[in-house]
Amino acid sequence: MAATIKDISKMTGLSIATISKYLNGGNVLEQNRKAIEEAIEQLDFTVNEFARSLKTSKSRTIGILIPNLSNTFSTNLIAQAEDMLRNQGYSVIISSCKNDVRLEKECTRFLISKMVDGIISIPVSSDGSFIEIAQSKNVPIVLVDRYTKPLLCDCVIINNHEAAREATQYLINNGHRRIAFLGGDEQLYTSLERYNGYLQALQDSDITLDEKLCAFGDLAMESGYNLAKQLLLRKDPPTAIFVAQYRMTLGAIMAINELGVRIPEDVSVIGFDNLEQTQIVNPPLTLVSQPLHEIARCAVDMLLRRVENREDAGRPPQLIKLATQLYVRGSVRAV
Repeated sequence: MAATIKDISKMTGLSIATISKYLNGGNVLEQNRKAIEEAIEQLDFTVNEFARSLKTSKSRTIGILIPNLSNTFSTNLIAQAEDMLRNQGYSVIISSCKNDVRLEKECTRFLISKMVDGIISIPVSSDGSFIEIAQSKNVPIVLVDRYTKPLLCDCVIINNHEAAREATQYLINNGHRRIAFLGGDEQLYTSLERYNGYLQALQDSDITLDEKLCAFGDLAMESGYNLAKQLLLRKDPPTAIFVAQYRMTLGAIMAINELGVRIPEDVSVIGFDNLEQTQIVNPPLTLVSQPLHEIARCAVDMLLRRVENREDAGRPPQLIKLATQLYVRGSVRAV
């Protein structure tokens, strides 16, 4: 017969209330925690999550809905959010919609069918229809990286406009005037905001925009490779390139290396996201770094406030906009 909470109580001498508090992620005295964990191991105790969810209407499970599992930003965010949720006594179900708006709705319904208490999502669509599916079932949702207008639910983003403006301004301060911009899907909020930040820096410095130096891709490495190659093979190539998306940054570096173009002697480069793969580039890239840990922390905190009905759970949807940091390294030279 499977062990029960009563068996743990009998072995430890602790009350059922204390043991239940621990099992539900609450804080207990350190000595009690150790005693409970030892009893759980000896008794081979397993929480019956289905029975608990029926009793409490809570599954202590959070759904994470992302565009694509191959997206490095998404997977890094998942890892950090999952650790934080586990520390709060929650498990995670991950679902990928493969950048498909229709599948995004299906994935939302799937997560709801699994009785998740809430959802963290990097959205694909901009109309908010998948959000309404969750909210119609009273499942709170927090968006990350992108948001809807009007604001339908809590959201955590970076200041994409300022991040791109600062990166472009750094190139301008180093004497560059022919600055290329490579961005992701121009239908995405993040891509447009970064492009607008680039334009703002040019405007502030009275530099006339050359539209032939601006191109949008599809968030893929191949896209960054092709667009960078086209730019560098022009008769009048740019002296600097700002690549405003991580995988496209890697693709652009591949094109630069293949063409034998030197960084920064022949072209200066600023990329996006301070992730592991960019650290093997020589010379080290100047990069816009997103605060991944803080993004995950804010998203988890906002969602759990809704899920656990804390005092401010009934507040209107909130938008948190976080600052980025420009890491200056060796890929930009003064001209």
